[in-house]
Amino acid sequence: MSAPCEPRATAPASAPPSLPPLSPEPSATATAPAARRPALDWRIRFAGLSLIWGFSFLLIKVGTEGYAPFQVTFGRLLAGTAVLVAAMAMRRERLPRSARTWGHLTVAALLLNALPFSLFSYAELTIPSTLAGICNATSPLWGMALSVVALSEDRPTRRRVAGLGVGFLGVLTVLGAWQGFSGLDLPGTAMALLASFCYPVGWIYVRRTLAGTGSSTLALTGSQLCLATVQLAVVTPLFTSAPTSFPLLPTLSVLALGALGTGLAVLLQYGLVQEVGPTTAQMVTYFIPVIATAAGVALLGEQLSWNTPVGALVVLVGAALTQSRPRRAATTPTPAPAPAPEGSPPAAPAPGSSPVEAAGRGPRPPQP
Repeated sequence: MSAPCEPRATAPASAPPSLPPLSPEPSATATAPAARRPALDWRIRFAGLSLIWGFSFLLIKVGTEGYAPFQVTFGRLLAGTAVLVAAMAMRRERLPRSARTWGHLTVAALLLNALPFSLFSYAELTIPSTLAGICNATSPLWGMALSVVALSEDRPTRRRVAGLGVGFLGVLTVLGAWQGFSGLDLPGTAMALLASFCYPVGWIYVRRTLAGTGSSTLALTGSQLCLATVQLAVVTPLFTSAPTSFPLLPTLSVLALGALGTGLAVLLQYGLVQEVGPTTAQMVTYFIPVIATAAGVALLGEQLSWNTPVGALVVLVGAALTQSRPRRAATTPTPAPAPAPEGSPPAAPAPGSSPVEAAGRGPRPPQP
């Protein structure tokens, strides 16, 4: 899922940030009751998030059977925005006030929502949903490659460079390069890969432009989705005609894609990052192509040759290697408190701080 302030040790553009809480934390000096535990265990919510994002590619495929790609994208953005606006209203979040912030959010909306969502919709006119889900898994590979160029403080290691090579070898395996890409729809596949490339580009932009805005993560994300919805509301009538009918299954698919995959999933992800930390929360990225493949084969009857799951596994191994971090060298104990272990929930930032200020870890994994 990309700062006037230089981050300290940045992660690749596809790694999740330690997002700030969606509501102000109580003062450390005040006596307050213990925080209420979520009704559902984090493992259940993790599984739900994996399923929601894994099924998103199936929902896109079904949606394009009844609507034009731009209409599918507009519908999902409209439904997703409605969910986040309702959450913002319940939490009494304030919209950003700076014209500069709104300008940067407009660009972020294009790079992170309007453009990749539309590209995936157009791609699935000609490629299976299983292939689209696997293409989405290449986003960490693009993020690692871009971070070396765009973020000078993110030094490559041998393991991460090897992961980049392994990952793209997996892509070639999925595409059947040794067969000359026979039977593959190249334009559709290229659009899916370009969509996955948009996410790290967008998050590098976000990291460099939206630090210190004074707005919460929920307010920024909700505003971004609103702007993306406006963009599609302008573009869609220019390239499509108004639908003459509203077929039930495609309509329900688009609504579910937006309300669940673009709205509820964001709220679930924020909660997971707060509770179990970014390292564990980002693992959902590696379940998405597995679920997308299983859903496409089982429910849509899509054909699966041996190189698709094998190549997908290689892609995921490469993506995992690009996210690896060198172990910190042991240091002599000092009276100062030791830092929290990797993967633990981040310390609560000041209320209203930006995602970049709160973490310095880079952006979250991309939304499918």
